[in-house]
Amino acid sequence: MNDRGERTTDTAEPPARGDRMDCATEAFVAHRNLLFTVAYEMLGSATDAEDVLQETWLRWAGVDLDIVRDQRAYLVRITTRQALSRLRTLGRRKESYVGPWLPEPLLTAPDVAEDVELADSVSMAMLLVLETLTPTERAVFVLREVFDLEYDEIAEAVDKRPAAVRQIAHRARVHVAARRPRGVVSAAETRGALEAFQRAIETGDLQRLLDMLAPDVVFLGDGGGVKRAALSPIVGADRVARLLAVGMPRIGGGTSVEPVQVNGYPALVLRLNGEIDTLMAVRIDDGLFTGLYAVRNPEKLSRVERETALSR
Repeated sequence: MNDRGERTTDTAEPPARGDRMDCATEAFVAHRNLLFTVAYEMLGSATDAEDVLQETWLRWAGVDLDIVRDQRAYLVRITTRQALSRLRTLGRRKESYVGPWLPEPLLTAPDVAEDVELADSVSMAMLLVLETLTPTERAVFVLREVFDLEYDEIAEAVDKRPAAVRQIAHRARVHVAARRPRGVVSAAETRGALEAFQRAIETGDLQRLLDMLAPDVVFLGDGGGVKRAALSPIVGADRVARLLAVGMPRIGGGTSVEPVQVNGYPALVLRLNGEIDTLMAVRIDDGLFTGLYAVRNPEKLSRVERETALSR
C-alpha cells in the first residue's frame, strides 16, 4: 500500500548501468594478473598480452553478468580466445623477424620464484619449448598443466569437444616432456652458476667458460634487426665460449653486469652507461648451460625495468 492507501506491486529494479560496470570492473581487476599470465604464457610477449587484456575487457564489459556462473572461468575463456587469435598473427610476424625470436623477458617479484610450477612455466627455456607447439596445443597445455582448468572449461575456450581436448593435452604433454629442461633447477643453483658465468665473462677466461657449457649448448641472440646479434643460432661449446669471451664488452668504463630475477629465475642484465643493453637468461641441464638467451631488441627490454605481477 502507498501512503494514500492504494495497492502497489513491489518489483526489483534492474541494477543501474553504472552498478553493472562497477561489478564488471571489480571482477576484471580481481583476475587481471591471472589473465595477463595466461595471455603471456600463450604469446611470450608482454606487449601482445596487454593488447589481449584490452580486448578481453571490451568484450567483458558487454557481457550480461547475470548469466555468468563462474566469472574467473568466463574471463579466462575470453582471454584464451583473444590470445589464440593474436598468436596466429604473431606467428606471421615471426616469419619476417630478423634473426632468432626470443620471448619478451619480465622482471618478476620473489613470490613468482617461490611458486616453483609457475616459475617453471614462465621461464625463458619453457616459453621457447611452448613455441614448438601449435596454437591450440599451446592453449590447451597452458590451461591444463599450468592453471589446472577442467577439460570442459578448456573445450569452451578453444571451441573443441572435451574428448578432443584430452587428446590434444596428451599430445602436447608428450611433446613438451621431450623438450623441456631435465628436472627443475633451483633458483639458488641457477644463481650460483650465473655468478661463476659472470666472473668468466668479466675476465675473458675461455677455459672456465668451456667448463660450464654443455657440448651441444645453443646461443640465441635477439636483436630484432635493431641491435647487432647473431642472425642464426650458435651451437657448440667452443663456438659459444669464443663468442662470449670475444664478443662481450669488458666490465668497467660505463659497462656493468647485475643479477636480476627474470621470468621467475636469476638472469643477468648488461648495462652500458646506465642503460640496459642485453638481458641474458639461461637454461641449465645436469649442471651445465645448455641454452643461453641474449635479448638485445630494445622493444623487448622495457619490462626489465619494473616488476610484472604474475599469478595462477
